Amino acid sequence: MSAPDGSPVGTERSIGQLFASATTEMSALVHDEIALAKAQLKQDVKRGAMSGGAFTVAAGVLVFSLPMLNFALAYGIRTWSDWNLAICFLLSFAANVLIALVLALIGVVFAKKAKKGKGPQKVAASMKETAVVLQKAKPHPRAELPQDRVPEAIEAVARSSS
Repeated sequence: MSAPDGSPVGTERSIGQLFASATTEMSALVHDEIALAKAQLKQDVKRGAMSGGAFTVAAGVLVFSLPMLNFALAYGIRTWSDWNLAICFLLSFAANVLIALVLALIGVVFAKKAKKGKGPQKVAASMKETAVVLQKAKPHPRAELPQDRVPEAIEAVARSSS
């Protein structure tokens, strides 16, 4: 069995190995936080785009239904006694308005979801929380090192082996 850095369990790791492991873990944490922020931002942008698209289609339907209203009014004035043709045009216009209202409602729903989604703010708060925890971390108190394990002896061994 081995530790996360590949060293056998039960063996003592050097300060350099511990520091390298901590640096790797912090780097992975930061990369994961950035990936999470990107994913949440992408989802919010997608919702906003859906909202804008629905509003655009609703406006297009209303614009294209205006000529129908004009035709209906023209035929209605012309045929006061015979309402069938005008009523058909008005019903067509009413159907277009109904479709535009449904699309506008869909746009409102997606706009509220996009406004409510606060992905990047959540990630920023999480990163601040991580930073606060790391700032409060204190090293574990260690017992006195034996004479052959003092930092000067370790440095001398490191210099002689390089």
